[in-house]
Amino acid sequence: MALKVELKPGERILIGECVITNSDRRATFLIDGKVPIIREKDIMTSDQADTPAKRIYLSILLMYTSREPSEQHATYFALVRDIVQAAPSTWPQIENINNHILTGDLYKALKQARQLIQYEQELMNDASGASVRQGGKAGGHAPRDGGR
Repeated sequence: MALKVELKPGERILIGECVITNSDRRATFLIDGKVPIIREKDIMTSDQADTPAKRIYLSILLMYTSREPSEQHATYFALVRDIVQAAPSTWPQIENINNHILTGDLYKALKQARQLIQYEQELMNDASGASVRQGGKAGGHAPRDGGR
């Protein structure tokens, strides 16, 4: 079954090892075959990978687009070990990602890694909110339940 892709004017897409840039008009086309396909919005650079979850996403992206995905495994598993040690609550999502990688479904692993990035952001927002609540007003005390 072919994949139908619609590109906005100027939008780029990676198909296999080729970057395709759309012209100045919206375009729709069908892609038939088994090659990695990544839209521009889903591409992450090393400069953008500024959190542990984003570095995991980048590692999976490199697996997905590589001819030899296993070359990224050592980096990926080191990153996973670090994030689970720092935030054990990430383990269920990491486990799902690992299962997709082990079954060779790297695109689904990427999608799950996007969810991990969102979860990481929620954890950071909660931590920021907790530190603000703990700082509170002069002479005030933070609620014992963290304000929840």
